[in-house]
Amino acid sequence: MAQGQSKSKYYVVWKGRQTGIFSSWPEAEAQVKGFVGAQYKAFGSPDEARRAFAGKFEDYRGQKACQERLLEVPPPLTPSYCVDAACSGNPGWLEYRCVDTQTRKEIFRRGPFAQGTNNVGEFLALVEALMWCQQKGYAWPIYSDSVNAIAWVKAKQARTHLRRTPENAELFERIAQAEAWLRSHRYPNPVLKWQTESWGENPADFGRK
Repeated sequence: MAQGQSKSKYYVVWKGRQTGIFSSWPEAEAQVKGFVGAQYKAFGSPDEARRAFAGKFEDYRGQKACQERLLEVPPPLTPSYCVDAACSGNPGWLEYRCVDTQTRKEIFRRGPFAQGTNNVGEFLALVEALMWCQQKGYAWPIYSDSVNAIAWVKAKQARTHLRRTPENAELFERIAQAEAWLRSHRYPNPVLKWQTESWGENPADFGRK
């Protein structure tokens, strides 16, 4: 938030790489992103943040601890699945996978594929998770932290600007198959946004950021 605005947030990190009070989300995110069991919360004033940091995370987990009346985000639905992608470069070598939200058990992993992007990987992961659920007869929710990939699934089209090359031809074949499946199938599974700021890192994250 720009300097001088009154509605600043202060982030308390009780458990992370470093603990303390941080005045911006990027600073706080660096302490908790990918950190297993991270404990953190946003507050609306320095005084609230100091009082909270002197206490315990459990005391604030279910409370409206911010003066802005930030609504407590309920925990992710379970049973469910989470998907994520990792790309080294843009475009670059791409992998994507699906895990059980509760157990972190890997359901599938694909790649590496040459000359891909994170959005393409997130899209393919979502569609393949939907396909896998249909084969198993599961109507479980599927979470992704990619707004673009969720929108592409709803549109039944991967609206990528990635250029097709001989090296990424297999990826484009997978995209075409995923789009065709979406156009020809219905699915009961809710496709939902993973709330990283409230829940911590997506369980399917590759931990390479």
